[in-house]
This record gives sequence, C-alpha cells and structure tokens, in this order.
Amino acid sequence: MLGHFRRRMALRLDCLMGSVVVVWQPMLWAVLWGVLSCFSGAALASPPDKTEPRKTLRMAFPTAETGFDPPRVHDLYSNTVNEAIFERLLTYDYLARPARLAPMTAETLPEIADGGKTYTFRIRSGILFHPDPAFDGKPRELTAADYVYSFKRVLDPKIRSPWAFLLEGKVVGLDALVEAAEKSGKYDYDTDVEGLKALDRYTLQIRLREPDYNFNYIVAHTPFSAVAREVAERYGDDTMARPVGTGPYVLRQWTRGARIVLEKNPEYRGMAWDFAEGEDGDAELVRVMQGKRLPLIDRVEISIIEEEQSSWLAFNRKELDLSGVGGFREKVFDEKGALRQTWRQQGVKLERSFDPELTYTFFNFRDPTVGGFEKEKLALRRAIIMAYNRDEEIEVVRKGQAIPATMPIPVGVVGHDPRYKSLNAYNPALANKLLDAFDFKKGRDGFRTMPDGSPLLLKYATGTTAVERQMNELWKKSMDTIGVRIEFQPGKFADHIKATKVCQLQMWGVGWIADYPDGDNFMQLLYGPNTGQSNNGCYESKAFDALYEEARKLPDSPERNHLFLEMTRQMEVDGAWALGVSRERNMLIRPWVLGYKKHPILNAMWVYLDIDPEKKR
Repeated sequence: MLGHFRRRMALRLDCLMGSVVVVWQPMLWAVLWGVLSCFSGAALASPPDKTEPRKTLRMAFPTAETGFDPPRVHDLYSNTVNEAIFERLLTYDYLARPARLAPMTAETLPEIADGGKTYTFRIRSGILFHPDPAFDGKPRELTAADYVYSFKRVLDPKIRSPWAFLLEGKVVGLDALVEAAEKSGKYDYDTDVEGLKALDRYTLQIRLREPDYNFNYIVAHTPFSAVAREVAERYGDDTMARPVGTGPYVLRQWTRGARIVLEKNPEYRGMAWDFAEGEDGDAELVRVMQGKRLPLIDRVEISIIEEEQSSWLAFNRKELDLSGVGGFREKVFDEKGALRQTWRQQGVKLERSFDPELTYTFFNFRDPTVGGFEKEKLALRRAIIMAYNRDEEIEVVRKGQAIPATMPIPVGVVGHDPRYKSLNAYNPALANKLLDAFDFKKGRDGFRTMPDGSPLLLKYATGTTAVERQMNELWKKSMDTIGVRIEFQPGKFADHIKATKVCQLQMWGVGWIADYPDGDNFMQLLYGPNTGQSNNGCYESKAFDALYEEARKLPDSPERNHLFLEMTRQMEVDGAWALGVSRERNMLIRPWVLGYKKHPILNAMWVYLDIDPEKKR
C-alpha cells in the first residue's frame, strides 16, 4: 500500500464528464499529457516513468490534509506541504537555537524605519513560479506586487482566512479595503492600499499603524506566502487542489486523505546547505551536509496513516524512512532509556526534542451547558479541569513522552515562566466540593444535573484513532470521579475544524504548535476578536482582551511577561481551557536519511535533507 504503484499498462482518468482510458504507449502519452486534464479535487499525476527517482523520502502524516492554498489552510499537515511549495519573504535558520529569522525570497532582513512602523523588503530577482497554464506557457517571475496581492488576499472576505487576525488592524489602509467590500459586496484587489505598496518591481513596503514587534515572524509564516493572482483567478474555488508557488517542490499527485506526492521543482534556483552549529551535537550533521546544493531529495511520498499501529508496522517493514516513537516506547528504549541494540544494529538514529507546542481542551463559551460567565458555569468548567487526570495521560497514553503544560505559553517560547503554578491543579475532591457548592446535584444513578434540575451532559468531539479512544476512556474515567456524564462525538478532523469556526463544538481536545516563537502566538488563541478564526473556544473575556491588547504593544520585556501571567490567571479563573501537555518528539530515522534535525518552527524538513542511496541497498 505504501510502496510506489506504477501503472505500466493503462491509466484511467476519471473526469466529471465521464472516463477516458489511455493505453500506455510512450508516444501517445506524450501527446495526450499536454491536452488531457481532470480537475476532480486532485492534482494530476505525472506521466509514468520507467525509473524510480534516485532519492525518495517516504513518510506519514497521522491526520489527513485539507488542501494547499496558504491563506485558507489552518491545519499543521497541509501547511507542512505548503511550506515546501510556496515561499515567504523570510524563513528560519535551520540550525540556530533559539530559532532565528533568515531571508527567503527577500535579499536580506527588512529595513525597519519610522519607529518600527515601516518595513521595506528587497526581493531577489529571477525567482520563478512553477510552470502552469495560468501563465500562458511563459516563465513568470516573482515580484513585489505578488506579495501585495497575497497580503490583501488574506483579508478577502470570500477567502475567510483563519489567519486574517494577524493582519487585521495592523496595515495602514488595509482594513478600509475590507470595510468597502462589506458594503459593496466586492473586494477590489486593484484599490491602492497606503500601507501595502510595491515601490518598484522588487521592492515591497509595508507600513503599520502601530509598531508590531512580531511582524517579521508574521511574514515568515506560511499563510503569507506568495500566491500568483493569475493562478488564484484561474482556479477560483479549486485553489486548494492547484498549488502553484516558487518553492523547491511541486505537488505531483494527491489522493485526498490518503496520499500526497511531491517532486523536486526542476526550475528551482537552488540554495546551499550553509548553516553553522547551533547546539552541541551539530558538528557531524554540518560535516555531512555543508556545501550541498538544495533540494537534494527528488521525491517525497506522504501516506496518511491515522492509526499509530499501522504507521509503526510500516516503519518496521522499511516502508517509511522516518517514524515517531509514539506509544511504542518500550520497543524503542531499554530499561536505561537508551535506544535498544536492535535499532542501533540497523543504523537507526534517534532524535529527541520538545516541540514549542501544547495540547488543550477548550470549552465553547457560547454553549448552553458549559458556556457563559455565570458563577455556576465558572464552577462547572473549573471542576471539570480539576477532575481530569493529566498525569495518567502522560504515563499511560503518552508513554511518558510529554511534560505538563502549566500555562498557555509552552516551554521554549518567549514568555514562558517555569515558576508558574496552575490554579486548576488536579484535585477531584475539591472539584466535587465545588460542584456541590453550586447545586449540581447527584441523582440516584450517581450523575449530576444542572442547578435547575435539567440533565448535565458533556459532548466531547473526537476522532477514531487508538490514541483518541484511549483519551476518551481517560476523560470518561475522570468525569466519573465527579459524577459528570460525558459522551463522545466522533468525526473527521477537517469537519471538526469547520465546526469550531462557527462555535458549534461543545468541547474538543486540540494542539497548537508555534507559528512563531513568541508567547503572543499562543495568547492570541484566547483573544475574543479571534473567535471564528484561531479562538476555537469562542472565549470572549473583556478582562483578558484588555490585557492582551496592552501586551501586544510591548516588546519582549519583564513588563510584557507580567501581563502574560495576568492573562494566564484570568483564563484559569474563567476555566477557558483544560491545559494538556507539551509532547516529546522521539523520531526514529533510517541510516540513509542525512541531515535531519527537528526545527522548532519549520516542518517541511525534507527541504534540508539528503538520502544516501548506497545505505538503502
């Protein structure tokens, strides 16, 4: 299933108007490939090739992708693919720790003037978009105007970008364009925006209403990649299946929810692997990779394997080149916590790291059962949080590969305070007393009712994987300790995401990995105006919002860190989230994969990797 399937004799193209069967003949294929197309929600596969690409990386995603249009995409895995197809003005140094910004399509980091309100980027000349019919067969160079268009597109009401909040209220004149569209029904991309200008073919100027000390991080974030206007207008609502960027990889095959194949962009300008050691242990990696011309991997095959057991077995059969350890810790580590001899004999390497991320369960503040700011609702949410056994999650479900999340800003992110102690620590006895005090009475069956006597039932959105089933069992066990009935509502990740945007899920456990390494990126998940975008719990607290608005005006400083702590206290008093964990990433790497090191922000690691074909034999 995971291996490369070659259609040697025939290729069936299923189109909206019927089916065309093409019998495989090299010359016939060459003619038909240029004229046949089928846009039924998947990108066209490349013509059959008699030889395997010399360097192929095989890996798996545990959750299905949603599509590949940068401003539309909200999930990690789709954005991981976008990261390799599209390019931003800025990126990150591969080895520098803590994470450090570096130029991507910009020649250098921007010139910043006007007290931090004006950013000027000089874009490299000669960068080309992937060839596409939208360009009428002509090479298409990236220009400053493409970023003007792409930044405007993030706020287009029809796009409904989940990342709009990162630009709203920031760029001079851009919000007026949105307001005009709301009145006229048309978002006019040709309207000049004072704060967003192409000064010439390669010079982009962005003027902000106020200084934003995280703005460079924002432009380095994948949703702010360059998208060509011709492509967006040609494909309309189908842009999620037609990604055309300037990056090192192109989408070659896509079977929704099953398989993604990327191939090296033959027109890519290339870049040198030229990174200095960032931490102890980098010396060997630098020795092996220094000076190589990127990208080196010809083909990336990504399988969607939701069940951890299936992914683990595929890695054992050498059908995957990389694999997380997950729930198979005892098969990887010996009694001393070292990599077992069986793996070392195979040349398998282990890389351990903590992502700048956290998991959390949100409560929908618009839900009639768990939402609202009435005292009894505050008591209910906080009792639920205190009853959940997170230590058992870490030991049983996570197999010890996690640490508790103590505040909304995780370890490794600017603003995290290791001294902070949660107000809602695990304490089921206190949780029961709290529910008793607010008249959540227990019936003869041992389960509680609402204070008005109506049924109390929690509805928790979930998936169907083995890990999610374990989590459900733990939530059920935890809620039984306080007499609160809970049921689980299974569904697809993409459907759950859509439901959160209109505040329809009562409870859901999710994770957030840093888009940029600053506490603002996590605190914005609780900011009221971000409801319908990144604020999945629709939490709208005037007290929290006031603190957030004050903090966003400040650079990294003790004053801002103090505000982060006040915001944490406020969200805990309100019972906005049940904080989860930050997961340890234990990655097994086959010996033929060279150059791997988990980056705290970047995810498309194959851009920086090499494969030694001799070690693969």
